[in-house]
Amino acid sequence: MTDLLRLPVEQKYEAELAALRDEDTGKKPYNWQLTPQAVVTYLMGGTTQSGVEISPKYVGHRRIIETAVATLATDRALLLLGVPGTAKSWVSEHLAAAISGDSTRVIQCTAGTDENQIRYGWNYAQLLAKGPSKEALVPTPLYRAMEAGSLCRLEELTRMGSDVQDTLITILSEKMLPIPEINDTLYAQRGFNIIATANNRDKGVNELSSALKRRFNVVVLPLPDSMNDEISIVARRVTEMGAGLDLAVPRNVESEIEKVVTIFRELRGGETLDGKTVLKTPTGNLSTAEAIAVMIGGLSQSSWFSNGEINADALSSNIIGAIVKDPVQDKAVLEEYLETVLKKREAFAEYYHTMNEVL
Repeated sequence: MTDLLRLPVEQKYEAELAALRDEDTGKKPYNWQLTPQAVVTYLMGGTTQSGVEISPKYVGHRRIIETAVATLATDRALLLLGVPGTAKSWVSEHLAAAISGDSTRVIQCTAGTDENQIRYGWNYAQLLAKGPSKEALVPTPLYRAMEAGSLCRLEELTRMGSDVQDTLITILSEKMLPIPEINDTLYAQRGFNIIATANNRDKGVNELSSALKRRFNVVVLPLPDSMNDEISIVARRVTEMGAGLDLAVPRNVESEIEKVVTIFRELRGGETLDGKTVLKTPTGNLSTAEAIAVMIGGLSQSSWFSNGEINADALSSNIIGAIVKDPVQDKAVLEEYLETVLKKREAFAEYYHTMNEVL
């Protein structure tokens, strides 16, 4: 037990990584903790020869993860692309943990990210006292990854301004970082690489320049193919997160997850699951990650304000909050869905009435 709100995944899954390392005798790329095959097993799940169960971190096509791992074994950077909620950051974090043993070298890209947060910064007290020097330089996570020959993660790359994005071109092409202030250059150690994540669906996205795109191998992470896959992903994450937050997970949680996922998949796809009714789609993404957030919110509400039973009363407000991002357009979409679809389904009667009350 720990007082930390969230452990780095290399600590949380330390036993699994250790079990894989103990039996991993194959050839490894330079500075890797595991062979590429073991990294894929860590992500996709399996059982070691000694019987240790490796939990799946990603539910989807194995070939996608194999392509991502094979890319990182070269000198070409990896860009995980997909709509919000397709586990890009989750996969990125676990890849870094399995390959480098450290997932914490990460830069969260935002509209306010500047070149100093990518390349290096300065300790201004030292800079004023002694002028530009190595001692005055403040290394970024990317700088430290180049020094150590490990992976660096750049989350939401397209949130960053295009001019700042292009700071990466020299690093990706030449594997070096010029430091003109002290007439020096940092050369990347073997094993260094970058995992970036990006999506092109949200507002505020800055397209990557063609020069930068060419320096990444792009792997697209799709939304779960089947409803069963999506339910499995949500159930696993809800159980893990519920345990971390000391929230009791009731026995009926999977049946309620199925209802939430059904609502999300129908509104996201613009038709009912049987294909008989065409629906208007809301402005939000209604991704798997949103479904997980809805279930965790419902678990918290039921744990603290009711008898711990997860039901429509606990979930309806969270579902509406996930769907209604635009108070006019999305509200109309949801109202129509309630009247044309949920009203006719006996299993969703409680959701129909409760969501109408809240809405």
